[in-house]
Amino acid sequence: MLTSTRKLFLLIPTLWSTVALASPEIPGADQSKPIALVGGQIHSMVGAAIDNGTLLFDEGRIIAVGKDVEVPDGAERIDVTGKHLYPGLFEASTNIGLIEINAVRATKDVAETGPINPNVRAEVAVNPDSELIPVARSGGVLLCLTSPVGGLISGSSTVLQLDGWTWEDMMLCPRAAMHVTWPAIVPAVDWWNPQPADKQIKERNKLLDRLDRFMESARVYAHAHAAHSEDAHAAGPAFDARFHAMLPVFDRRMPLVVHADEIQQILSAVAFSLRENVRLILHGGYDAPRCTNLLVKHDIPVIVGGVYRLPLRRSDAYDGPFTLPERLRQAGVRFCISGHSRFGASNVRNLPYHAAMAVAHGLPHDEALKSITLYPAQILGVDQRVGSLEVGKDATLIVTDGDPLEATTHVKTAYIQGRRVDLNDRHKRLWKKYQEKYRRLNPANQ
Repeated sequence: MLTSTRKLFLLIPTLWSTVALASPEIPGADQSKPIALVGGQIHSMVGAAIDNGTLLFDEGRIIAVGKDVEVPDGAERIDVTGKHLYPGLFEASTNIGLIEINAVRATKDVAETGPINPNVRAEVAVNPDSELIPVARSGGVLLCLTSPVGGLISGSSTVLQLDGWTWEDMMLCPRAAMHVTWPAIVPAVDWWNPQPADKQIKERNKLLDRLDRFMESARVYAHAHAAHSEDAHAAGPAFDARFHAMLPVFDRRMPLVVHADEIQQILSAVAFSLRENVRLILHGGYDAPRCTNLLVKHDIPVIVGGVYRLPLRRSDAYDGPFTLPERLRQAGVRFCISGHSRFGASNVRNLPYHAAMAVAHGLPHDEALKSITLYPAQILGVDQRVGSLEVGKDATLIVTDGDPLEATTHVKTAYIQGRRVDLNDRHKRLWKKYQEKYRRLNPANQ
């Protein structure tokens, strides 16, 4: 074993590296008085845009929206004439806060060992000092669902608001969904999977059987737990963290997010959800347009796992991923757009451009905006708090100088629950650093 002195010397570099990785942006201070944003165009997501409108909020909540809002005495009046107000953008699937640098194992706390880990809770592992969080805010993303990965049942995700001193400050919904990665049903015959088909099928069956046996055991635990809750004299089950974590899934308070793209994966997952009577949300959903009647019938929404991605098959149209949101919309399937396929956190800032690509391939512009604001909030059950600019909801919003789906647009101001948040980030600091470098190299050109 290491002596205490040796442990101390080994710990010091670790602490230094931790400090070096922490973002210097200071979380926003709580509102001290009402704030009125006056003169901007308000895009509430629940009606037509309001020109020359006023949005008034106090104690973190919106208290008035419209053209003829009376600003109370003592309120801070901010002129946003020529600017646009939108709800904070909502990334519906990411690992932000759980991973910093993919190539550095010490900065990754995104997966637990073993195939079945429903007791894993993403929120307690979130790093509020991640450098990726301010970068995401600069792109207008103020909310996200951050989730664990790995294994068959990865654990529960959390809805975060991207500002706060601690993970407790950042939580909006601590246990939002349970995540399952559905096994591939059809064997892959390609260079990247050298295993023979019969071995892949055997492994698939093994995983699905293991999932069924776990659900059966967890059901027994849930029935015993319910009996003990109703009658204190009834024998309760011995506490099991994995089984206990499934209780809100069985009583349908927590949805099951199943990560599946291929049609047979989707059909298998839907059949499983109906058999187990659990709420299902599909993530990925590449082949979802092929079974829209089934999804509409059972009200199964889809988190589109990235618009910027390659077709699933060589025979698919090149623009299949780009048209996916519009095909779901036309079929009446509830959906929202995520900026990535599940593994990663560094590109959360690009969320609006995934929606923009869907617009370029047929999705109506207003639907694209809702797909990264209101619709993820509705699908994940937090729309009573966020997703639109309505009276009574959190004052979580962005002020921009244009359409957030345009790459030339800048986020000028952002508020999370009424707190004005710092929009500086590592990218901007590096930009200023190298501006200074070239100013010194060429002083005559300045």
